[in-house]
Order: sequence, then C-alpha cells, then structure tokens
Amino acid sequence: MSRLLLLEDDPILSREVSTFLTSKGFECDCVFDGDLFFRQLGLATYEAYLLDINVPKLNGLDVCKRIRSADSTTPIVMLTAYGEIQDKFDAFQHGADDYLVKPFHLDELYIRIMALLRRSSQPQEKTDLLKVADLELDLTEMKVKRAGRSIELTPKEYQLLLFLVKAKGRTVSKQTIAEAVWDIHFETSLNTIEVYINFLRKKIDKDHDKKLIHTRPGFGYFISGE
Repeated sequence: MSRLLLLEDDPILSREVSTFLTSKGFECDCVFDGDLFFRQLGLATYEAYLLDINVPKLNGLDVCKRIRSADSTTPIVMLTAYGEIQDKFDAFQHGADDYLVKPFHLDELYIRIMALLRRSSQPQEKTDLLKVADLELDLTEMKVKRAGRSIELTPKEYQLLLFLVKAKGRTVSKQTIAEAVWDIHFETSLNTIEVYINFLRKKIDKDHDKKLIHTRPGFGYFISGE
C-alpha cells in the first residue's frame, strides 16, 4: 500500500482528498503547514507528496524545492488555486512533477498519482550520477565516492554535500544552507553549519591534494573541481 503526504490548510478539502484516496487503497497523512510537513516527513516514508502552494509558514513551492534538494525521485503533485502559466512554470522549476488547479476532480487526481507512481517504480536504465572532478554522488543509491573510494556520510552530511554539488560552483550562504538543509526556522547556531562543513572536508578532502570544498569569506561555501 502506497503512503502519501498531503500538505493542505483547508480542512474540508484535506478531509475530502484523504478520505477519497484512502478509499482507493492509499494511506494518506495530512498536515496544514510547511513546518509540520517536514516534521511528519521525519516520521514515515512516503511514495508521493501532494502540496498546496498557499499554506502557512513554509509555502508549497519552498517545500517542493527543499524536497528536491535531497530527493530527486519521489513524485510531487501541486494542488493549488493558482492557474496562470507563470504559476505552473514556477512549480515545475521548483521540481514538481504534476500540477492540478482547484477545483479538480478527485478521480483525475487519482489517475495522475497512479501514473506518477508507475513511472517512479520503473527500473532506471542509467544510474543518476552527479560529478565534481573525481567526486561522485549516486542519487539512486545515495552513495558517495571519491577517486573510486566509497565515503560513508551521515544523512545530514549527505544532504549538505548534495546541496553544495547542485549549486554547481555557486557560493551559498550559511542562511541559505540552513533553510535548504535544516529547518526553515533554523534555531541552532549557524556555527553548526561550519561544524558540518568541517566534517565533510575531513571525509571528502583530507586525503587528497586537490580540495573541492571551498570557503568564500563573508559569503559562504562552494564546491569546485577547477
């Protein structure tokens, strides 16, 4: 049985969608704001996410972006009243797989979810890899290698490394990292990020003459193989 996570602040619509999807054989958990979404995400594994855009605290587009910073495969469907082309473009740019404008037919939502789940369950012919110099990130297996040698990372170290690699050499600030990799309302000292950067340097760069993780004083961090 597939488990879905719905982000929707309208209690009536949330109940209608979850009741309908449950009748179709899904398990459907519901949250009403972006902060609760990520708390719930830490409690269970989901096969797809359904996101309203205009919700409290952390909106659906930012939630989508944060999901994609660490998870490139789990299907995301946006459920929103915003129907303009630019709205749809923004959603797909943030990593959404599908987009339904309210009001929508529940049967259509079911059909689209099933199509996305079939597509995501098909075996991939080619491993999804990200590379920087001799550093490789296998997005399918969530494994890291440098110069062919496996590197063991904690989940948070992996998320941080993935975020830096996806920035493609662009400098990212501590605050940007905090919002993308940690909770959007990051209460822990930003020095925690320095600590995790040092963890990564010890695991990624320590045994190599060529350093990949760099600091731009006053601005942030970046990864470059040049």
